Amino acid sequence: MEKKNLTGVSEFLLLGLSDDPDLQPLLFGLFLSMYLVTVLGNLLIILAVSSDSHLHTPMYFFLSNLSLTDVSFSTTTIPKMLVNLQTHSKSITYAGCLTQLTFFSLFAFLESLLLTVMAYDRLVAICHPLHYLVIMNPRFYGLLVLVSFSISLLTSLLHYWMVSQLTFCEEVEVLHFFCDPPQLFNLSCSDTFINNILIYFIGAILGGVPLSGILYSYTRIISSILRVSSSDGKYKAFSTCGSHLAVVCLFYGTGLGVYLSSAVSSSCRKGAVASVMYTEVTPMLNPFI
Repeated sequence: MEKKNLTGVSEFLLLGLSDDPDLQPLLFGLFLSMYLVTVLGNLLIILAVSSDSHLHTPMYFFLSNLSLTDVSFSTTTIPKMLVNLQTHSKSITYAGCLTQLTFFSLFAFLESLLLTVMAYDRLVAICHPLHYLVIMNPRFYGLLVLVSFSISLLTSLLHYWMVSQLTFCEEVEVLHFFCDPPQLFNLSCSDTFINNILIYFIGAILGGVPLSGILYSYTRIISSILRVSSSDGKYKAFSTCGSHLAVVCLFYGTGLGVYLSSAVSSSCRKGAVASVMYTEVTPMLNPFI
């Protein structure tokens, strides 16, 4: 196959979820509805938190940042998909593809880190209630979000750099609805062994370490709750953690399910359909939870 220099690749083709033309209007309506619900639900949370002084607490500060991340996460993929469905086009420019994968990585990792920070906030609130306001002061919880964003930004720039160094063959059809780095590695004529090792290592670190932190936090939380003698106290403690735990299970459960299913199944199109769960469905359901 003839190679092209990476500067000569002008666009990629996002093949999407289906080639059936009869399904395109249905997919357009479905994803437009999901996107509008996601944006409206999360913006209402941000508006409620910012307008009510009683909600200016660490827990709701983290929640509003999570909502903003969810809106941004969906915005990196759905609008481009909707445009392609409406115009019956599958193309995305080379620069647009790099931009999309960079922001997708940024907000995916940021969501993971924010969920970890929220678990730590609940740990302090339940296990150290008398010291909560001292530990979770505005400077500290603002710093937690800033560090989470900085780590996510550096990681996303590393993803950008890895893909920008690749050369591509004539075939630039991406079997996905967005520019997923592993899919782009498969299209490259370059040796991507190191890239694949690196991207899975990053995924394991920025996925496994936050998840381990969440599990540790909830182990401590559950242990502390079980020592509470009052049933009302136990219910109150569980109620403050239940929604966060549900979001954690939804995000990590669907994400792990996608990657495990893609490892078992050889169908890239099925992997793309499964990716809808954590890229679009999870941000839509978070406001309801």
